[in-house]
Amino acid sequence: MDDTQTSRDEDVSPGCRYEVLKTFRSNLMKFGHLYEDQTAMQGKPTLLNEIYTELYITESESGEISNEHEVRQIETQSRRTATEDTAIKCSDIFRPLPGQDKAIRTVLTKGVAGIGKTVSVQKFILDWAEGKENQDVQLIFPLPFREINLVKDKTLSLSDLLHDFFPETKEMEISNDKYRVLFIFDGLDECRLPLNFKTNETLRDANKKKSIAVLLMNLIVGNLLPSALIWITSRPAAADLIPSECVHRVTEVRGFNEPQKEEYFRKRISDQSLADRIISHLKSSRSLYIMCHIPVFCWISAAVLEKMLSRAESGVIPKTLTQMYTHFLILQTNIKHEKDYEKKVTDEDMILKLGKVPFQQLVKGNLIFYEEDLRECGIDVTEASVYSGLCTQFGLYQKKVFCFVYLSIQEHLAALYAHLSCINHNGNVFEPITKQGLHSNVKDSFRLHSSEQVSLSELHQRAVDEVLQSKNGHLDLFLRFLLGLSVESHQIILQGLMKQTRSRSDSNEKTVEYIKNKIRFIDSPEKSINLFHCLNELGDHSLVEEIQQYLKSGTIKRAKLSSSQRSALVFVVLT
Repeated sequence: MDDTQTSRDEDVSPGCRYEVLKTFRSNLMKFGHLYEDQTAMQGKPTLLNEIYTELYITESESGEISNEHEVRQIETQSRRTATEDTAIKCSDIFRPLPGQDKAIRTVLTKGVAGIGKTVSVQKFILDWAEGKENQDVQLIFPLPFREINLVKDKTLSLSDLLHDFFPETKEMEISNDKYRVLFIFDGLDECRLPLNFKTNETLRDANKKKSIAVLLMNLIVGNLLPSALIWITSRPAAADLIPSECVHRVTEVRGFNEPQKEEYFRKRISDQSLADRIISHLKSSRSLYIMCHIPVFCWISAAVLEKMLSRAESGVIPKTLTQMYTHFLILQTNIKHEKDYEKKVTDEDMILKLGKVPFQQLVKGNLIFYEEDLRECGIDVTEASVYSGLCTQFGLYQKKVFCFVYLSIQEHLAALYAHLSCINHNGNVFEPITKQGLHSNVKDSFRLHSSEQVSLSELHQRAVDEVLQSKNGHLDLFLRFLLGLSVESHQIILQGLMKQTRSRSDSNEKTVEYIKNKIRFIDSPEKSINLFHCLNELGDHSLVEEIQQYLKSGTIKRAKLSSSQRSALVFVVLT
């Protein structure tokens, strides 16, 4: 550091530095607001401290990264016992556990989408800003990757970057060791920077201008500000972007354990008798209750069930994932109608458009979309913003970015897009894009198919094949939704949202037989279990009922089970 920089910092009096630090903490108090239900509450934020429920976080000894679909991981975790894990409080992630003798500079926290990583970050920052925890840290710099992406093409010094994001620090010189600082990089899975640690150039001067990727990599490696603490959060599939030698601790957010699930609903729902009914209903469906490990799924369930159980509602209370998400979609479109939005776009057109984006991005593995991604599918930015309960908008430097509030909402819309494109427009989303074509008008993209009748059962069978060929199960939940949407009772639910020009009552029978035949020859337990969930969505429980009869009669020990019956037995035991 040169003399000019030294004198600049010395010119700042202790009193002035105190005021700057005070202002800095005050500005971070915004993390005390949680917009978990921004549509239902007309944009009024929830106070984080009022609704926050402690999450179950563990220290991962192996640090292994799983590329399996997140629902598979959730279902696996739900069967693990707490004694297999080392629990750790979020506020203690930089503190060695009893018996550990190691300095912890860089922490990588992984967890599936919606499991509570970002809320954990908010709670950590809020507790620090309120003077409750980690007071040995003087400055915390939250730099979410979704916002860093917006400046990814800029050439800046680390000091410039911090001054842009945190203008109040312009009077402070961060490049020396005067302050103990923590950098939080939330959402590594959303990163669009070229992070190549093997070829990265070394940078030690915080005032030297380089690309944002070079700055971040040198900060993480420890060339820049080696005394700074680093906290990175990521979905599991992207966590291996950071070299293991740069990480001193790997933690995993497991979401809610059994008591925490109930605690969340009792905090979220003010009417305790209604909360009891919601909890009871969710417990009656194992597939729903497993998903309650995910805080965002609890939010979706609370939004739907609070409305349906608090007053006389017609129709069946949702018992499957597909039903829950479709009711949530209807809830959001009803809220959209209440807004001052006069553009004449039907719900079906908008959902087809919104569904095309997640289907394409699901294949690419992208969770965030830019304006150009929306325009490619013929979506106006204003149109997307009115569905703010489904996709959220954020941005810096006048550039807007969108993402779905939770991965499963993206998968549900993608499935609805596939279903409607087949039913109403004779389209097959699994046809190559070069054949189907990319058009600004969504309906135009199906005109090539208007002269031929695309069978829904053929679409289902193609989707099943695609799922079975997937190594990490990234289409597992998409398939469950796609099949659930074709059930007659579900089509009745959808009638309030849009018309369906064709009904295929025979298609599901063919699909059921196709899935049962596949189960007979599957070696993978995970794929077999997902297909049983698919049968559950289709309302077929025949294989499971056969096994349950064996279990009740006590003849299972003597019975010679077929391969599909053995798979059904595994499914019954696990669920």
